[in-house]
Amino acid sequence: MKNSQIHFSDRHAEIDLYQLQNLFNIAAFWAKGRSIEDLSIAIANSEPVISVWDRERLIGFARANSDGIYRATIWDVVIHPEYQGNGLGIKLVETVLSHPRMQVERVYLMTTYQHAFYKKIGFQTNSTTTMVLYNQSHLDSLPSGDVQLQGLLGA
Repeated sequence: MKNSQIHFSDRHAEIDLYQLQNLFNIAAFWAKGRSIEDLSIAIANSEPVISVWDRERLIGFARANSDGIYRATIWDVVIHPEYQGNGLGIKLVETVLSHPRMQVERVYLMTTYQHAFYKKIGFQTNSTTTMVLYNQSHLDSLPSGDVQLQGLLGA
């Protein structure tokens, strides 16, 4: 990290999707193999999106979704392994949390192995709200509810 010029950005347009894909493949077991197209969609539908750069090299990334008042979720927090252990991860999460869209009642995140890291920032373990729907393909066999939806939508 000698001679580094680290800077943070909240500009979606600055993110090089190929560098992001490479960063995930190197540093995030949970995000290996994500396609450029899917990354583009995820970024377009997230706010804030924060990237960390050493000059022109993408070395960190995080994104979030928020309703702006009640709930927000942080996703895809990653720092390149060569830059870990220098406080950049904490600064990255704090930058996400300081964004105006993140000023909500509760901020959620999911992590497999980094509980201690997030506790340093103030997150607490919450075992009461964790549920996941992994694959929605089985929902095709359920009644669609079109009649009720049309009535609710004023159609």
